[in-house]
Amino acid sequence: MHSWHFHRIGGFDQVALSTAADLEHLHELDQKLWTALACPVKGLELDEKTLSHIDTDKDGRIRVPELLAAIAWSKPYFKDLAVLLSGQDSLPLDAFADTPEGRSAATSARRILASLGKPQQTSLSLADAADTGRLFAATTLNGDSVVTPASTEDPALRALIADMVAATGGVPDRSGPAGVNPAIAEKFFAEAAALLAWTERSASPEVLTLGAATPAAAAALAAVREKVDDWFARARIAAFDPRALPALNRSESEYLELASKNLSFSAAETAALPISRVDPAAPLPLLSAANPAWAERLAALHRDAVTPALGAAVTTLTATQWSELKARLDPFLAHAAAKPVTPAESLGLDKLRAHLAEAPKLRPALDALIAQDAALAPEFDAIINVEKLLRYARDFRALLHNFVNFLDFYSPTRLGIFQAGTLYLDSRATELCIEVAGASPLAAMSKAYIAYCDLKRPGLPPRKIAACFTNGDSDFLFVGRNGLFYDRQGRDWDATITAVVDNPISVRQAFFSPYKKFVRMIEEQVAKRAAEAEARSNARLAEAADKTANADKTTRPAEPPKKTDVGTVAAIGVAISGAITALTLILGYVFGLAWWQYPLLLLGLMLVISSPSMLIAWLKLRQRTLGPILEANGWAINGRVKINLPFGTKLTERAKLPPNSTLDRNDPYVDQESEVRRRRLTLLLILVALAAALFWHHHYYGYWLWADKDTRARVAAERAAAAEVAAEQLRAAETPPPAPAP
Repeated sequence: MHSWHFHRIGGFDQVALSTAADLEHLHELDQKLWTALACPVKGLELDEKTLSHIDTDKDGRIRVPELLAAIAWSKPYFKDLAVLLSGQDSLPLDAFADTPEGRSAATSARRILASLGKPQQTSLSLADAADTGRLFAATTLNGDSVVTPASTEDPALRALIADMVAATGGVPDRSGPAGVNPAIAEKFFAEAAALLAWTERSASPEVLTLGAATPAAAAALAAVREKVDDWFARARIAAFDPRALPALNRSESEYLELASKNLSFSAAETAALPISRVDPAAPLPLLSAANPAWAERLAALHRDAVTPALGAAVTTLTATQWSELKARLDPFLAHAAAKPVTPAESLGLDKLRAHLAEAPKLRPALDALIAQDAALAPEFDAIINVEKLLRYARDFRALLHNFVNFLDFYSPTRLGIFQAGTLYLDSRATELCIEVAGASPLAAMSKAYIAYCDLKRPGLPPRKIAACFTNGDSDFLFVGRNGLFYDRQGRDWDATITAVVDNPISVRQAFFSPYKKFVRMIEEQVAKRAAEAEARSNARLAEAADKTANADKTTRPAEPPKKTDVGTVAAIGVAISGAITALTLILGYVFGLAWWQYPLLLLGLMLVISSPSMLIAWLKLRQRTLGPILEANGWAINGRVKINLPFGTKLTERAKLPPNSTLDRNDPYVDQESEVRRRRLTLLLILVALAAALFWHHHYYGYWLWADKDTRARVAAERAAAAEVAAEQLRAAETPPPAPAP
């Protein structure tokens, strides 16, 4: 059994992947110990093409089985599988194993170097392997089962391939130009043969029932068929019940409505009327009494269809004649509906006939050329595999260290592949910025302070990120603030906060939070009262102005003075007396403390005020984790990726002066009045503290600090005598009285 090594980082155990044996036995590692079980292909700072190679089912996500399959696929190609942990974008040629897969990859690597004019080079870079377009462009057959006109020297075959590409659009060849593959060739010949067979049947007497006049007759019939069928159906209903005749010819009210509009023969309202007045006893007139919107098409029906079929003298149609006419032309219409729809028709019938005539010779030649190209598939697939291996060698280490473990995220020198860059805002820089589609309720479960930002940069589509602030405070983080975001490529983006998820950032912030809230509450109350006072003042001014303007119109009687309620006065007095009593007791207790107890009292008061918010913040900060943020972005996080306080200070750095810098604290724009008031207040507090200390000293020792030696000795003697008297009284109280005499 393989011996694993784990690191305790971020509060949970993470497996180390540092050797080839670790990779070979990774499938044996319990998946409960993996940090992640799935991740998205898009939105990561890793080459999307590399991830698409691992995503074999092309569902846009990489799962554990796909990652293990990629390792298993790579193993036969390398002598040492640890090359997948190198993170290098080049491979020495001697890194390939002496296996069929390894030898094939080495041969392909040398062929790539030779095609690039570097036959003496002993290593291959990803940039060289990714330039396979140059190699494929120099070859006419490249193993993709697609042939182009340049793939053959036969003029007839070249012309056939060019025509097939022109007609169908073809498919891209590895060399770049469009070509044809077996599916396109098979479809082209089948559709061309069907089109020519249909064309030959088009000239048969069974189809051309009226000879050369059949196409025009069929077109004229199709133009009025539905409307004429409707007329004969109405006539049959009217013959069945004459009461329906007025309704079948439309009511007079409908004609009145039409008469109120500007009409034309092509108007939709006119065309919706019957093709002619319904009369069950008369045939359908073709050249007279027709609906103006259909008169021209009925005339064409008579000229192109009725005349060749029934004679020019027939100017009306009975139901029998109409059925006979349709029966004569239906074979042609059915044949026309069965016409094959194929892009090959764009080449013209003559060219199609020529190609089909040569098909017995050209078709086998085309099939042989495609087969010759397909036979090279293993060789050229090996070239593609070399590029894939180089991508794995460069990117696999980063993927493993952000999937199996999160060592890159906790590393002091690296960033996780899900970290999009750094946001500078409010004198801080946070590295925990994740590209997202938008705000998600799931992210709030991370217990982190998240600022969702919109990013904009000229020439690039806008982006959204979730920036986590893990150090400092949130006093000046609010919607609308602007910052600057630098992505992993070093490009700068304008960032604007659009939403926030409010959670504690630090215990320090929680300690001062009650006092800040108290100050804000005072400010709000002061502002509210000032606004109310201003409103009352404006109202009084308006009332005074109104009285002045209307003094001669109305005279309001003076209101009698309000009497003071004796009970109210008594209640106020009781309340004031109680407050004074309580304050006296508190002050008496406070001034009765020893000098060293005052700091403890102050500290206790502060803890009583701040402890609840600090406790809540501490509990939330202990639960702060990255998982919900990533899961809102498509990840499946298995481990509890914690963001504790020390790690949070690393993710979000606060502004600080650089080393060896100097600071001139003489601010020329400081508020002098405020500074003077601050200094006076500080001096006053110091004097009060000194006075309190002096009074306490006199109260405790019985003399002032500057008393002479005799006074100090006298006070000491008096205290000693008082202590002796107190001790004597205590002993007397403890001695039992003598027993009474018998």
